[in-house]
Amino acid sequence: MAQVEKRGGLLRKSSASKKPLKEKVVLMYDEIFMTEDPSKCSPRFWEELFLMKVNLEYLEGKLESLDGEELMKIKDNINCLFQHCIQALGEEHPIRVVNALQTLCALIRGVHQKNKSTSGFDIINMLMGFDKAELCMKNLMESLDSLLCAEGSESLKSLCLKLLLCLVTVTDNISQNTILEYVMINSIFEAILQILSHPPSRREHGYDAVVLLALLVNYRKYEVTGLLSGQLLSFFLFRQYKDKEEEHQSGFFSALTNMVGSMFIADAHEKISVQTNEAILLALYEAVHLNRNFITVLAQSHPEMGLVMTPVSPAPTTPVTPLGTTPPSSDVISSVELPLDADVQTSNLLITFLKYSSIVMQDTKDEHRLHSGKLCLIILTCIAEDQYANAFLHDDNMNFRVNLHRMPMRHRKKAADKNLPCRPLVCAVLDLMVEFIVTHMMKEFPMDLYIRCIQVVHKLLCYQKKCRVRLHYTWRELWSALINLLKFLMSNETVLLAKHNIFTLALMIVNLFNMFITYGDTFLPTPSSYDELYYEIIRMHQSFDNLYSMVLRLSTNAGQWKEAASKVTHALVNIRAIINHFNPKIESYAAVNHISQLSEEQVLEVVRANYDTLTLKLQDGLDQYERYSEQHKEAAFFKELVRSISTNVRRNLAFHTLSQEVLLKEFSTIS
Repeated sequence: MAQVEKRGGLLRKSSASKKPLKEKVVLMYDEIFMTEDPSKCSPRFWEELFLMKVNLEYLEGKLESLDGEELMKIKDNINCLFQHCIQALGEEHPIRVVNALQTLCALIRGVHQKNKSTSGFDIINMLMGFDKAELCMKNLMESLDSLLCAEGSESLKSLCLKLLLCLVTVTDNISQNTILEYVMINSIFEAILQILSHPPSRREHGYDAVVLLALLVNYRKYEVTGLLSGQLLSFFLFRQYKDKEEEHQSGFFSALTNMVGSMFIADAHEKISVQTNEAILLALYEAVHLNRNFITVLAQSHPEMGLVMTPVSPAPTTPVTPLGTTPPSSDVISSVELPLDADVQTSNLLITFLKYSSIVMQDTKDEHRLHSGKLCLIILTCIAEDQYANAFLHDDNMNFRVNLHRMPMRHRKKAADKNLPCRPLVCAVLDLMVEFIVTHMMKEFPMDLYIRCIQVVHKLLCYQKKCRVRLHYTWRELWSALINLLKFLMSNETVLLAKHNIFTLALMIVNLFNMFITYGDTFLPTPSSYDELYYEIIRMHQSFDNLYSMVLRLSTNAGQWKEAASKVTHALVNIRAIINHFNPKIESYAAVNHISQLSEEQVLEVVRANYDTLTLKLQDGLDQYERYSEQHKEAAFFKELVRSISTNVRRNLAFHTLSQEVLLKEFSTIS
């Protein structure tokens, strides 16, 4: 039975007995896949080819269908096609340029499918030949640079960026992608940054440009060449920020701001989900990590982040894309950004990032969200140990309302957004850490994330102690969360010890309390805050007593946890001194006054009256920490993350979205 068929270049079937007709471009592709040079019989072959609408599906499919031996037989023709594509990029006729760009994308993708396990050397040889590779790539990068920097077609720029992403992700491990050597030699950074610095181009191409930069900076990152490219990118980005500072905008960060802001998706029932987007988070991380001067931008107000006070219409719930490598649609960007605050105020990238983190970090059961949560905490770690960032976070003159997402829990009421206090941003960071602590005590315990969370808190306290910043914060919420976490570790000792060294985390928690005990008088807001610390320790003494019993038991046995447990035992010395000093006095006060249960104020009265006779030991190193180092501790995580992002970027690249009709309309003014 006759059937209409368009796939694979077939135009139609007039009857069951006749073969389907092929598009002219498909016939021309078939000539390329012969061993003879197609231009021998048709001198205008290459000129005519790029006037034909590209059939991506057929070209890629044809390349994939050939085995290695068949592909090598037509290598000269593929090399010739690749070179003529590059030549066509210099043509004045935009249709030729578009068709050449799409053909290059199809060629690269098709050849990649035949060389999945290779390092890129075979791909270079197959596409352009080793002997001509350097010149080919130089000409290609120069053409792409010109197209990206030129005034005019946004469609051409879009295709240029997609071609670059195609080149970058041609191998799963981008550090083994030899093609990138040529990309790095013929730097494309300036052109990408020019796109990001121009608001209309940024809106159109910001996602692809930011992801491209994030991937490029991870090429051979831990080698000398990688470090140099990272420093080079860092220089470009910072210079661009300085150039634009007077205009109150930075292209790269404005793009990031829009990307991070657009990752929020809410439904009508106020249940908040989010598109996990490791590619954009990676870009933000690289920007903060490569050059800490970029942290200044976190505090900069951005015009495009002005709050919209009209009601936000709920968007339909959309399925989450693994690793979030598909750019958010423009309607999501414009209509679904969560209102940050109850009142109109200026916002900044850090507030948007904190809100995003509060949503991502609520659910760490999924592997991709676990990676996103880890990346958020790593970014916060870099921020928390930066002097300038801390100065901004703790600035009493810079107050914000930050509406963090709080996971619904049976035992607490939902906080009213209108009652959010206006506070320094460090309060929002601490709130985020407290929220994580209280909501992730579960069977699949995210130990690594908990350690990072406590480290962030510790680094903030170190800054407060060093600079004597008296932060007006509800410290009791933090103390309560930490004690409940200790109780959870003890209640699940057997299960958790089978997978984790819980004593590392327990020691960090105990030392946070030691930090408050030893230095609290230098950074707690009032003397009564210091009294409340003692009250909480005394009130929850049973938890500390139980912890001491557990670690004492394990430190006196000859088991694997002996050394780790003994460290916690020694760290508890001052907490136990406080409990042993005040408890008898509180009991005596109750007995003398015939009170069965003392009020908080009565306990505090006993505490204040007996400070003088309390003896504590000076503990060294409480305000010291090891600075974050990616290369030594996080390299494996980032290598795997970049591999996943690269794979997903390649999988989600779409070249078929540009119809010939759209292009003709766009170029209608061009003769």
